[in-house]
Amino acid sequence: MDVSPAQQLELAKERFELQDYYGAILLLEELIEDGRAFADAFHLLGLSQELIGQPERALEAFDQALALNPRYVEANIHKGIVLAGLGRDQEAEAAFAAARESGGRDMGGVPAHHASQLANKHAELGEAYAEAGALGRAIEQYRTALDLGPTYHDLRYRLGRLLLEAGRSLEAREELEVVVKARPNSPDAQAAFGLACYLAGDAATARSVWEALSREHPEDIRARAYLGMLARGTAE
Repeated sequence: MDVSPAQQLELAKERFELQDYYGAILLLEELIEDGRAFADAFHLLGLSQELIGQPERALEAFDQALALNPRYVEANIHKGIVLAGLGRDQEAEAAFAAARESGGRDMGGVPAHHASQLANKHAELGEAYAEAGALGRAIEQYRTALDLGPTYHDLRYRLGRLLLEAGRSLEAREELEVVVKARPNSPDAQAAFGLACYLAGDAATARSVWEALSREHPEDIRARAYLGMLARGTAE
């Protein structure tokens, strides 16, 4: 059965979350070979390769993600972490600086059943715009979706991530804070909220959020990575 690039990426994310990094890599490489990959696919490929001990290949994947989306904050952060692990400190600092710079830029009346369907349609359209690189239009579609379904926190989380990608960190912080309050046990929401706080200039809150994430989910490598980045920034 043929699947869309977005669906195949979701399958790869499922393998990644199950710590089946080789399975994730196979799905992502297939997506790339078919010429259907986008920045998120290369980023996840890099993370998977890093976790199986292939740092050089991970760097290549992060660079591919950044070639498609030069303002991909997390790709720069993870690139910096891998470079630091290889002892390439100057390159690592450049990647962290690029992440900070990218993240700091600014650049009714419907029945419930139909509202739910329409919200999902707007979200699908938003994803199509995001895949095409039209972040402004993608964000508009997700805001419309949330007007129809304000309690759809998976859509709000995605909106927050798109806002981060667009460099609109203050707006991202507002949206992700709502998600964290509604879903306090979601590590994805906590990690993204901490990143939004950091990029909005509130390093203290970011540290608090990531430390809590590290305590509650010690297996989550993002918390350690982000706290390490924060420590490096403080030491400068």
